[in-house]
Amino acid sequence: MLSDSSRANRGWWDGNADDYQVEHGEFLRDTGFVWCPEGVDEAEARLLGEVRGRRVLEMGCGAAQCGRWLVGQGAEVAAFDLSHRQLRHSQRIDLDTGVHVPVVQADAEVLPFAGGSFDLACSAFGALPFVADPLAVFREVGRVLRPGGRFVFSVSHPIRWAFPDDPGPRGLTSDRSYFDRSPYVEMDEYGTPTYVEHHRTMGDWIGLIVASGLTVTGLLEPEWPAGHDRVWGGWSPLRGEHIPGTAIFSCARA
Repeated sequence: MLSDSSRANRGWWDGNADDYQVEHGEFLRDTGFVWCPEGVDEAEARLLGEVRGRRVLEMGCGAAQCGRWLVGQGAEVAAFDLSHRQLRHSQRIDLDTGVHVPVVQADAEVLPFAGGSFDLACSAFGALPFVADPLAVFREVGRVLRPGGRFVFSVSHPIRWAFPDDPGPRGLTSDRSYFDRSPYVEMDEYGTPTYVEHHRTMGDWIGLIVASGLTVTGLLEPEWPAGHDRVWGGWSPLRGEHIPGTAIFSCARA
């Protein structure tokens, strides 16, 4: 059964997938692997290491742009997303590019894959910011990874929650406690949640990873690159000069 968070976010992404792909599709590229609004590209960063011949799971894949890049590198890929409409965009891009990624609609807290099915798992701002129980997700990742398998995922940098989600000067002044873990919730006129995003501190993320049995092997806080002038929601060159916008965690299963 879907949690309230998952139910709300499935509806939100189904309703907003078209606009999202129109606004961000060119930046993400149909067959590209972009980790974050700062533009960290897996083709250069190689956070996953060698992927040729590896079985890879893309979690919260959206239109599976990252998975399509992985296929192009010789990986065997499966992908899932909570949103049916996002997966329809994945099918559209499959037809446009001729690069096919098998996708399934699923909740990250209960993965529909057999244990030990994958060598690698990855998620670029998918699933983890939106789930009520991230420990369940990490445990599921550990279950579907083979021994020695690796998981790399990106999320909003936790420090951003202490600041307004504003790309301009207002977004440079903290207006709430970093330690306030209240989720961001949008509701309809009846008080039903329609969008939910959860805040975890850096310590929370590390603690959850460790509690799941995974090992943290790396943490990247991308700096805003020179000449990159794209604004994406609360991400901007102005804010990027002062505070990190993204955290990318690398983990391993024993």
